[in-house]
Amino acid sequence: MVAEPDPRRWRALTVTLGVGFMTLLDVSIVNVALPSMQTGLQAGAGAVQWVVSGYALTFGLTLVAGGRLGDALGRRRIFMLALAGFVLTSALAGAAPSIELLVLARLLQGATAGMLTPQSSGLIQNLFRGAERGKAFGLMGATIGISTAVGPVLGGLIIAAFGAESGWRWVFYVNVPIGVVALVLAARVLPKEDRRRIHVRSEIDFAGAALLGAAVVALLFPVVQVESGKLGQWWWLFPVAVVLGVVFVRWEKRTVEHGRSPLLDLRLFTTTRGFASGVSIGTVYFSGFAGIFVVLAMFFQTGLHYTALQSGLVVTSFALGSAVSSAVAGRLVARWGRRITVAALSVVTLGLTGSAVVVLVVPTDVVGFWIAIPLLVAGVGGGAVISPNVTMTLENVPTHMAGAAGGALQTGQRIGTAVGTALMVAAYHAGTNAAEDSPPAGAAVAFGTAMLATLIALGLAIRELRSGKTCNVDENLSQQSVISGQ
Repeated sequence: MVAEPDPRRWRALTVTLGVGFMTLLDVSIVNVALPSMQTGLQAGAGAVQWVVSGYALTFGLTLVAGGRLGDALGRRRIFMLALAGFVLTSALAGAAPSIELLVLARLLQGATAGMLTPQSSGLIQNLFRGAERGKAFGLMGATIGISTAVGPVLGGLIIAAFGAESGWRWVFYVNVPIGVVALVLAARVLPKEDRRRIHVRSEIDFAGAALLGAAVVALLFPVVQVESGKLGQWWWLFPVAVVLGVVFVRWEKRTVEHGRSPLLDLRLFTTTRGFASGVSIGTVYFSGFAGIFVVLAMFFQTGLHYTALQSGLVVTSFALGSAVSSAVAGRLVARWGRRITVAALSVVTLGLTGSAVVVLVVPTDVVGFWIAIPLLVAGVGGGAVISPNVTMTLENVPTHMAGAAGGALQTGQRIGTAVGTALMVAAYHAGTNAAEDSPPAGAAVAFGTAMLATLIALGLAIRELRSGKTCNVDENLSQQSVISGQ
C-alpha cells in the first residue's frame, strides 16, 4: 500500500530551497564584495581571495558526508543543526575584525553550507513521488542556477546601500535574520523522522569520509591558488588526490563487501540509471558556467571600472532567462528527458559565442548594454541545463541513499566550479596580457574556454541520449530497488 503524501511537502520544499538558495548565493555574492573587504580590512588581494576560496573548499569537503549523516541520523535533524551553524558563522563573518578571522569564519560557514545542501535532495526523495518529484527536482535545479546568477546583483546592491568600506559586512549579516526565520519555519513544517537507535560506528563511514575529504582538499587546494600565482608550489597535491581517490574507491567497495554502510555506495554509478552521466554532465558544465560571473566581474569592475552594482546588473538578463527556462524545463523533463539537455547546451554555446563577439567588437562604453542579449540567450540555455539534469541524475536514487547521492552531485558541481573558475581567470589574464593589456581580449578568451567546457558537456549528453539510457520521471520508481534490496 502506497503511503499518502505528506500535506506539508510543498511548504517544506519552499523552506529547504530558500535555505539552499542562501547558501549557494554565498558562493557568488562575495565576489563583488572583495574590493570592499580590501578597503575595510586593509588586506592584500591574496588574503581576500581566500574569503571566496575557503568557502568553496569546505563547502565541497562536507557535501557527501553531510548527505550521509542526513541519511543515517535524519534529514530534519541535520538540516536544523547545520542551518543554526550557518547563521552563527554568518554573524561571525560579518563581525570579523581582521582578514584572518574572516577567512576562518568563512571556512566554518562553508562547512555548514555543505552539510545543509544535500538535505534538500534527500527531503525531495522522501516527500515526493512520480511527476511531483520531477517538478520538485526542477525547482531545486532552478534554485541552483538562479542563485549563482543573481549573487553579483544582490552583492552590488548591498555594497551600494551600505558603502564601500563596511558594505561587505552586510553581505554576511543579511543571512542572519533570513536564517532565523528559516529555522522557525523548518521546525514547523519539516517532517519529523522516526527516532530509531543507530550504531554510529557501523552506519557512519568515518574512514571513508576522511579519505574523500582529504582527496577533495588535495584536488581543490592547488586550484584555489591559481589566482594568487601559487599553483606551482602545490601542483604535487594533484597526484596525491588521485591516490587518495583510488584508496577511497577501494575502501568503499570493501565496506560494502563486509556488510557495512558506506559513505557513498559506488553502485549508484553503475546501477542507478542516469546518475553517473548526470554527475559527469553537471561537473563539466559547471566548470564552464560558474566562472563566467567571476570573469564578468573582473572585466567590468577592474577592466572597465564599473561599480559593483553596475557590474552585477550586467548579468541580470542571464538570471531572468535562467529563472524562466528552469521553471519550464522542469515540467518538460518527464516527456523529453535528455533531449532537453542537448538542446539547452546548444543554446548556451550560442549565447557564449555571442558574448565573445560582443566584447570584441562593441565599443567599451556600451558593451555592458549589448552583452545583455547574448547573456539572456545563455541564461535561457543554462536554466534548461541545470534543472532537468538535477532531476534526471537523482530521480532513480533509492530514498535511503538520497542525501549521499545529492552530496555527490553537488561535490562534482563544486569541483567543476573551482577548476573552471581557476581556468577562466587564468584565460582572462592570459588573453589580456597577450593583447597588450586588453580586457576585451581577455574576456573573449575566457568565454572561449567556457564554450569548450560546454561543448564537452554537450558531447556527454549526446552520448547518453544515443545510448538510450535516459531517465523518464514518469516510469515506475520501484525499479530503483536494485541497490536498496527492497
